Amino acid sequence: MKQSVYYSKALWGILFIIFLLCSSAVAQQAVADQKPTINAVRIDSPIELTGKLDNPAWNKAKPVELNYEIRPGDNTQSKQKTSARILYDNEFLYFGFDCFDDDPKSIRANVSDRDKIFNDDFVIVVFDTYGDYQKSYEFAVNPYGNQGDLLATMGNEDASMDYIWYSAASLNDHGWTAEMKIPFKSLAFTEKDEHTWALHVIRTIPRESRYQVSWMKIDRNIPTFMPQAGLLTGLKDIKSGGSVELLPYAIGQSFGQLTDFSDPKSNFKFDPLKGRIGAGIKYSPSQNFSLEGVINPDFSQIEADAEQIEINTTFALNYDEKRPFFLTGNDLLQTPMYYSRSINNPLGAGRILGKSGKLSYLLLSAYDRNTVIEVPGEERSNLVSTDMKSLATIGRLRYDFGDESYLGLLGLSRNLEDAGNYVLGFDWTYKFWSNWYFSGEGFYSKTKELNNTALFGNTRKLGSTNHTAAFDGESYSGEGIHLLLSYNSRNYSFSTVFNNFSPTYQTYNGLFGQVNYRQFYMEHEFEFYPTDSFIDNWGISMQSGLQFNFSGVKREQFLMPQIYFTLKGQTNISVNYLLLNDERFGGIWFDKINRVVFNINTRPLKELSFYANGQVGKFIFRSSKPEMGNGHNFYAGITVRPSSQFNLSFDYSRARLSSEATGNLFYDGNIYRFVGIYQFNSEMFVRIITQYNTFDKSFNLYPLFSYKLNAFTTFYAGASSNYAEYNEIGLKNTTQQYFVKVQYLLGI
Repeated sequence: MKQSVYYSKALWGILFIIFLLCSSAVAQQAVADQKPTINAVRIDSPIELTGKLDNPAWNKAKPVELNYEIRPGDNTQSKQKTSARILYDNEFLYFGFDCFDDDPKSIRANVSDRDKIFNDDFVIVVFDTYGDYQKSYEFAVNPYGNQGDLLATMGNEDASMDYIWYSAASLNDHGWTAEMKIPFKSLAFTEKDEHTWALHVIRTIPRESRYQVSWMKIDRNIPTFMPQAGLLTGLKDIKSGGSVELLPYAIGQSFGQLTDFSDPKSNFKFDPLKGRIGAGIKYSPSQNFSLEGVINPDFSQIEADAEQIEINTTFALNYDEKRPFFLTGNDLLQTPMYYSRSINNPLGAGRILGKSGKLSYLLLSAYDRNTVIEVPGEERSNLVSTDMKSLATIGRLRYDFGDESYLGLLGLSRNLEDAGNYVLGFDWTYKFWSNWYFSGEGFYSKTKELNNTALFGNTRKLGSTNHTAAFDGESYSGEGIHLLLSYNSRNYSFSTVFNNFSPTYQTYNGLFGQVNYRQFYMEHEFEFYPTDSFIDNWGISMQSGLQFNFSGVKREQFLMPQIYFTLKGQTNISVNYLLLNDERFGGIWFDKINRVVFNINTRPLKELSFYANGQVGKFIFRSSKPEMGNGHNFYAGITVRPSSQFNLSFDYSRARLSSEATGNLFYDGNIYRFVGIYQFNSEMFVRIITQYNTFDKSFNLYPLFSYKLNAFTTFYAGASSNYAEYNEIGLKNTTQQYFVKVQYLLGI
């Protein structure tokens, strides 16, 4: 134990020294590279969007040509002509596009809901209003004028972020045209007399390949996208402006269920009709500061989570966040130490979010009425649901310095009656020598358990300590470190990772199930770009890993080569093979756990797309008496579009495992999921989801009508029906819900 403490202290000291050395090792470049510019032209009155570029004001802006094919070509001449124009007035920034196509019938365009356009033809503008390459806005529109918006943060794109803006587009005999109108009050930027923003302008043309053309050349030897942006100039005397937004909602719902789930012939009883109201208010004197509060917020799930196969998994599954309140500021909280869905059913919540110069900050607090706690472990975690009240608080500071580099602090707390969990940590990313990144995070946690073994009484040990997982009132601390060193260039990439999480490390505000391990991971990748070939690009890689627990016992080792291809027909194929895969589980050392991992997805036609992925070979059956098994996991899906407004998709998941020694079947089951959507226009659709799970013999039906005036003013009407299969009568409706929800954004 003393050796472990000494090791951890030494590691923290080495980490601190490395960070100081790296912070002073490389001087900033004295003179910035000269970059091409687009000058935005001021106009006196707003433009009403038609999508046709027919307003005379567009003639005031000099068109900029998108001449470079950046994918799959390597800055080759674009095969299709595209031009862009930029205007602005006191309130709006305008982008206009003229997209020529020598075969307009091949244009892929569908009437879609928001953010569902990225398999279509589309144009997109990407701009960084601060010029530090930390965060970028992305606004896209397809030939029907449907919108997509994202928030990009150093290689990640978050489609869950939504903004208020306007768009229109029009198909014609030479291709299509599009217009965007973006309010300055939807953007965050430093207020000054004249602005220069980093800007990319891209057109995507999906045909036999997914072609992308740009006004800027993109060097594949530079690992990231935004530092290669051009400059948007000419923006003078603009203000993001202050605003007050009120977002009230009302829900009416009726819920019924069987009075006795064990007896399918028992009565089906509906509760009295229930209503729920709530509201949020957001005060933003500028886009660099906002104060937001919600009372009795609606965090219900309109979009049903797709079921995941949970059998033979020992850690909690992760689901995407879809609740609007938690999405704002998410770019500052991209760490597994924080999992927003751990805040389960809040009575109220509040948030402060802002930026001052290079410093960004966030403070979030929520009073949760039904606390969920994940108790981590070496081989498994436990998710404990309670009706206990708790206060969750998350604080974040981040200082941005230089090109894609930052240093941050994070604090998390969860306070229950006579119990709590507190986490304090720091994180960073440092870019040096143009292609190298050194990043990581280090945390210290302090936990005071509940004293209620009736709620959770599992006595498994926390590593080699004397503490148990049970809620028996113990107090302990823990620490965790994650380090990443990476290099990226045109043909070669390298990364190495070190993780070190002690047996007693915990975060009640996160989804971090595995602790008591020290892990080393390394990957080498070579990528190639053939010309005049049916292959757009291909590559090979080698991944390897080694893991020990804090007692020095080897837990896992693996070596996995991979080969992948991007082919014509927008087809991607990858195959991995676990050449070496040994693991200790349940006190047993399993070796030669070899299996093949594959993935394929293709969009050969605008009416058809398909994907499949899976694993075939040997797996550990992770029970109280673990065994080696032979089996597979398989996932596949197909999407068919009979028309531009009709979307049908079918997904299939399967898992099977049998004993290698005896051939006895451990499990074999499937999940079938069907989604049908008819999109009347960009604001309105009807949808039906059905799914059948053979593992628990359940069937679900979710019809929904949706109307969205914008991302925040919405109306929903739908139902959820859940069926269970009984031996004597087959499927029987066990629970039924009907609901109506209306939400309206009021801006002042």
